Amino acid sequence: MAAPAAAQTEPTVSSFASSARILSIGIASTGVFTFLYLATASHVLSPAAYSRVSLCWAIMFVILSVIYRPIEQLLSRTIADRRARGLEGYPMQIPTAIQCGFALIFLLAALLLRHQIESGVFDGSGGLYWILVIGVLAYAASYFARGWLAGHGRFDLYGALVFLESTSRFLFALAAAIGITSGQDLVALGMAVAPFVSLSVIPFAFSRVHRRGPVGIQAADAAREGPAHAQLEEAATDLTLRHGAGFAVSVVGIMFAEQTLMNAGVLIIAASSGRAGLGLTTVGLTGFVFNVMLIARAPLQLFQAIQTSILPHLAGLQARQNPEEFHRAIRLTIQVIAAFAGAVALGLLLIGPAVMTALLGNKGFHYGRVGLAIVGLGMGFHLVSGTLNQAALARGRAALAAAAWLLAAALFVVLVASPAISNEVTRVEVGYFTATLVLGGLLWALYRRR
Repeated sequence: MAAPAAAQTEPTVSSFASSARILSIGIASTGVFTFLYLATASHVLSPAAYSRVSLCWAIMFVILSVIYRPIEQLLSRTIADRRARGLEGYPMQIPTAIQCGFALIFLLAALLLRHQIESGVFDGSGGLYWILVIGVLAYAASYFARGWLAGHGRFDLYGALVFLESTSRFLFALAAAIGITSGQDLVALGMAVAPFVSLSVIPFAFSRVHRRGPVGIQAADAAREGPAHAQLEEAATDLTLRHGAGFAVSVVGIMFAEQTLMNAGVLIIAASSGRAGLGLTTVGLTGFVFNVMLIARAPLQLFQAIQTSILPHLAGLQARQNPEEFHRAIRLTIQVIAAFAGAVALGLLLIGPAVMTALLGNKGFHYGRVGLAIVGLGMGFHLVSGTLNQAALARGRAALAAAAWLLAAALFVVLVASPAISNEVTRVEVGYFTATLVLGGLLWALYRRR
């Protein structure tokens, strides 16, 4: 019996590595096209229009990460855990109900606050309001599909999904750049269309499952007969029913804190601009701060491939009780991140201002090389924190991880809102670095805890 088991394990590992490589290519391309979308929008729109579009982007992805990423993580972790234990199937009612509930709450809140959002956030733009509403609702299906694909190890289709999303969104900015269309609403429309396009990969996933499903299920049933399997199935189901909602709530806190780190600076600057009377300079400052944080945003999307693939991988290792491989995966990931972040920070220190101005245009503000390098280092701590966070989720320590993220996010908000540093951009740069450094330390202590 040992030989067949080994024969089955090796193809699985090979398949995982191959799919992870495909996912990395897809996510890397996604990061490039996302950056191109925002850079092109920055060039074709006025400072005020770009600030409104970037604000819509920031609000949309704060909402998406807070209300939808928890279900993606729940599906990814639980499906991978059950597959590692030799169990087929997964009760979808709980995550479906939670996902639909979050979407419904958002819709009701958006409808009730329509006037405030249109007038107070988007300067009277009804187009941006409906792009926000339709986009957020459409992404409910997209993030659900991501969790299902990641849990089943279908990283090739996951990569294709996010690649189609980013490229279709970029086409709307490209159309404006070459003169086919114009205006902020048509550029921003890509945010609402992208999730619909990305879902075109789903039929391929289900068709493959349908083709191989009956044979795989019969073989699994034959190998797992008896009372031991019944007890394992009952325990796994009980785990899902009892802890699914608690896990999702903890990840909501984590996602909220992460989006606070990425977007609170932009939102606080936008709010202070409103108090200052929304002059052209202060409105342009919102878009400028958004561009500065692209240094962190773009690599975070590039490394989403690692975070997406590592959670189901770590959950499987945890289920199989393989601590050596667990620690090895974390160690190698952190080493890669450290090398990458160091190179980025050095490059920003040397040529950062010139590159940022060339790519994103001159918006009337000056990029400081030291400040950009500080954001680059903060990005490295953010990526390390994301990796350690996946280890905490795989070990069932979601609540403690959420506490660390929320503490770091609160620190960031205090630092950005405090007038201790007079320059608003420097405030965001230093606050981001400090908060991610503290976050990395807290999650490292949680990782080392036995």
